[in-house]
Amino acid sequence: MSADHAPGQERSEVPEGLRHVDFSHGDVSAFPPPPEVVDAVTAALRDGGRYAYSPYRGHLFARELIAPRLSAFLGEPVDPGSEIIVTPGTQGGLFLALSSLVERGDKVAVVAPDYFANRKIVEYLEATPVPVELGYRTAAGEPALLDLEGLRAAFQSGARLLVFSNPNNPTGAVYTPGDIEAIAGLAAEFDAFVVVDQLYSRQIFDGRAFTHLRAHTRERCLTLLGPSKTESVSGCRVGVAVAPGPVVERMEQLQGIVSLRAAGYTQAALEPWFAETEGWLDQRIAAHALIRDELHEVFTGSGDVAARLTEGGSYLFLDVPAAKGRIDEFVARLRTEAAVTVTRGPEFGDFPASVRLNFSQDHQAAVDAARRIAAVAARL
Repeated sequence: MSADHAPGQERSEVPEGLRHVDFSHGDVSAFPPPPEVVDAVTAALRDGGRYAYSPYRGHLFARELIAPRLSAFLGEPVDPGSEIIVTPGTQGGLFLALSSLVERGDKVAVVAPDYFANRKIVEYLEATPVPVELGYRTAAGEPALLDLEGLRAAFQSGARLLVFSNPNNPTGAVYTPGDIEAIAGLAAEFDAFVVVDQLYSRQIFDGRAFTHLRAHTRERCLTLLGPSKTESVSGCRVGVAVAPGPVVERMEQLQGIVSLRAAGYTQAALEPWFAETEGWLDQRIAAHALIRDELHEVFTGSGDVAARLTEGGSYLFLDVPAAKGRIDEFVARLRTEAAVTVTRGPEFGDFPASVRLNFSQDHQAAVDAARRIAAVAARL
């Protein structure tokens, strides 16, 4: 297992004369946090005594503040005392969740493609990931569908945990209501548990419906959420896990060993979460939709790159047929010839001719960079 190619680890050498665009993560200068977050964290730093040290599962006043908002969002009541833990980012929450649920030798169903850390954490815990395919290469307008028979087979083989992201990272696909209901049904049938990363579930495009797994299986579900992406608060490293009480207790015990708590001051970033100025979220979604549409047009019009139209989140997952067997060369040439950094498809599973882009960027810079990506793909 290696972190050499993970987002944030890429080498950054780029040619002079071009504006470097790092598609491995979002640009928080182009999309800054809501002003209320800056005010809340600044106030917390000034009022150090109240914020500096929290219980291991996070400040109770912060959990009590966000619990009714999360209840309304997820469609099921959330108890602030027993069902919420504040974590050092959703990445920290994911590690705590899987470490609390997975033992050495377990089998874990892992959707492919999906967030690179899912598989890597499972392997780090000396468990075996069992891939379950998400069929995202569908005709325009057709939904991506999970291989439910593959999930059934994974559970039949002994897996008792499924981990996936919705919207999907890296493809931007949003799971259909039918697939979410089926996942809940299979979890009940096989007495399994599900960890769902819903980090981008506020940023859904085109008026599309979003189905929360917790609303269908509250006792078999852990939901990861946070303000780091859509709200551009990644630098605060604060996330939230919503789960049954016993799971939260195990996560709290582990967090008390690993990091003690999420940083006390930056937990104040949760105070404006889901309560931003009216219209702020709509404007952010609309701005991202414009970038998504123009990048998608550039790539699909090139003839050398294929991309699914993102349904939620900030990612495009590009298929570049000419890069098959040469993905490292392609990624390196994007840096040296086009001043572009992307994330390799193999980070997300067996996708040897794909790359992922986070299009939460300056609009014109992203479009110009997309054209350079298409040109390098054509030269392959």
